[in-house]
Formats: sequence, structure tokens, C-alpha cells
Amino acid sequence: MPRPDRPEVVVAGCGATAFGTFRDASTPRDWVLRCAREALDDAGIEAAEVDAVVVGSESDFFSLQLAPGALLTDEIGLVPCPVIRVEMGGGTGAAAVRAGFMHIRSGMHRCVLVIGFEHAASHLSGDDMRMLYGLSFDPDIDGMAGATAANLYALSIAEHMRRYGTTEAQLAAVSVKNHGNALDNPGAHKPMSITVADVLASRPVSTPYKLLDCSIISDGAAAVVLTAGDLPGGRLRPRVYVAGSGCASDHVRLGDRPELHRFRSKERSRQAACAMAGIESPARQIDVAEVYDAFTGAELQGIEALGLGPAGTAGAALEAGEFSRDGRLPVNLSGGLIGQGGAPGATGVMQIVTLTRLLQGRYWPALQPQRSLRTALADAHGGIATVSVTHVLEARDE
Repeated sequence: MPRPDRPEVVVAGCGATAFGTFRDASTPRDWVLRCAREALDDAGIEAAEVDAVVVGSESDFFSLQLAPGALLTDEIGLVPCPVIRVEMGGGTGAAAVRAGFMHIRSGMHRCVLVIGFEHAASHLSGDDMRMLYGLSFDPDIDGMAGATAANLYALSIAEHMRRYGTTEAQLAAVSVKNHGNALDNPGAHKPMSITVADVLASRPVSTPYKLLDCSIISDGAAAVVLTAGDLPGGRLRPRVYVAGSGCASDHVRLGDRPELHRFRSKERSRQAACAMAGIESPARQIDVAEVYDAFTGAELQGIEALGLGPAGTAGAALEAGEFSRDGRLPVNLSGGLIGQGGAPGATGVMQIVTLTRLLQGRYWPALQPQRSLRTALADAHGGIATVSVTHVLEARDE
């Protein structure tokens, strides 16, 4: 539970670009400046009120910039604010949000601008990206054996299928749902109207995964303004609090883990975040979630690790519509990485943008549930759930 002597953390404002490939000669400077200004305006505060900056960017190889924190702080006009740069693979944006959360909970800062961005899809080839992503694991062992991210994720879900009877059709249903949700998200990279049969017929990548089971590489940026809860101002209601934050790690090499199919870091991260937020039963108390879906099976494994459903049941529950936009607990209304797109430095920040807007009833109209939403869960990870970050958001009428 939160300590009473620690300030609570509010998501005071949000800003984001679309995710996709940018062929208009724009760069991360343009995207970040745009979404930072949008977040500050959303919060109703001036740049001078920001007293710290956190920048999330997965790789210098992607952005071709070794010191993006300093550069972007200068570009936004926030000198002499202190700034740190965060990286954690696919969970980079979520780790940046957690760093901003800790800035405020520690009492060191009162108003933090958290920025996440990535620049790869517009200027790097698919082969280059696969090679670089391979360096996210253990390049001396997995890399030398020729293992790719797709191979490792496939090994993990294959064990889940063996134990629980999870089917390829259930994996495909994740793709259908997330691409379909993206159709109503104007900022999505890959909206598609597809069927389970379409997914099953798409090109094999690494058994059991097909092309349409995979997320896509995107460019984009997102920003949130986090403030101490006792600060006045903030024009948006209900107020959205970061009620809990958790992080945990697992063995880097999949073969070193006692159970290949379990995302244990995600389980522990969720437990820490939910304990802080006073959530005893995520399946009952969480109203909406954004779950890291690098591959379709990862969403099902994530749902279970996050306590949103019992082990081995997520596939059948998803087929039954429990996690659809009209289901008991909508998952990835944005479209997730599969439909909205995957920009690692921005993804975890974009999840907070999405969930904050959903809790405030101001998300894209066709995707905004008609019922009241009070509690949300954001989940992202790097590697094969090697390091996971979980946040619990709570809307309060004040």
C-alpha cells in the first residue's frame, strides 16, 4: 500500500503522435516537440513548471543519437531541467514512466515530463531490425545459435500449448481482435479487418507463429506529465492517479527458466503494482488493460501472468469475447503492438496515454466503452518477459 508520507502521482496531461512510418522528412525532434507541447497543454501547465525530464529510447542504433535526453530537453526548451534517459528493450517506455513515478514518490520532484520515442521503421530494413533485436537477448549464446526473438517467443508459447491445449486458432483470435480494434484508432499503424482463417493462412515465421501473429515495427512518440497529487490545477476530470507501479526480472536465457511458458517477471511485477494499489483480485477489480502483445501468444500469456484470468484459460476466454471491446475486461482497445504498432521507447508511455483517456471517457469514440471505467492496468516488457513493468491507474472524482 502507498505510504502516507509519500506524495501520490497524477497523470496530469497526455500527448502522442500516430504510430507508423514517417516519409515526410520529419524526425524524432519534431514528434517529441509536438507530443510534449500537447501533454503540457493537456495538463494546463507551462513548461517552466516542469522540474525534471525522463526520456525513453530503446536503442542508439535506431535513433542514431547517443544522447537523446539532453538533445530533446533542449529542443523542448526545458534547459536547465535535470534529465535522465531510460532503456529496457520493449519495456523502455514503461520503465520511463516508472522512473518518473519514482521521481515524484521520492519527493525529489513535483512535475515530471516523461517522453518516449523510437525511430527505426522509417529508415532501417527489416533484416537490420531483426539483427538488432537479436542483441536484446544473449548475443554470445542465443545469438551464436541463431535464435531470434520470434524463435524464442515461439518456444515459450509452444510449451503453453502443450500444457494447456492452447490452439493456433486462439492465437489467431488475438490478431483478429487487435487488428480490428485498430480500425477505430486513427493513430494506428496496422488497422485490418481479418479472420482467424486469414491469420492461419499467413506466411509461417516460427512455428506456431505466422506473419499475422507478429507485432509490427513502428516509429512514433508519446508523452505524459506526471505531478504530485497535492498540486493544484489540472483541467481534466476525473483525475487519474498512478496507484501502483511494479518491476521484476527473469533469466535472460529462456533455457535457464524452470518453466518456459510462464512469464514469472510479469507475475511478480503485477503483484508489486497491485499490492501498492490495493488490488487483491485483478480479474475482478481491473476494468480495462493494455497488455504487451509482441506476439499473439504473448498477450494470452500476459493475461494469465497479470492475474486477469487463471493459467491456461486465456485462449478460450478470448475466443468467447471476454477481452473484446464489449467484453467483461477489454484488452488492447488501442490495437496493441499488433494493431496500433510497436515503437519500444514510446509503447509504454502510449499505454498510459490510452488508459488515462479511457478512464476519463475521452478515448476514440468507437473504442470508448459505454460503462464507467475506474481502474486500469498497463503492462510492458523487454526480452521474453525478461524485465516487466506494470502500472495500475485509478480514476477518482474530486
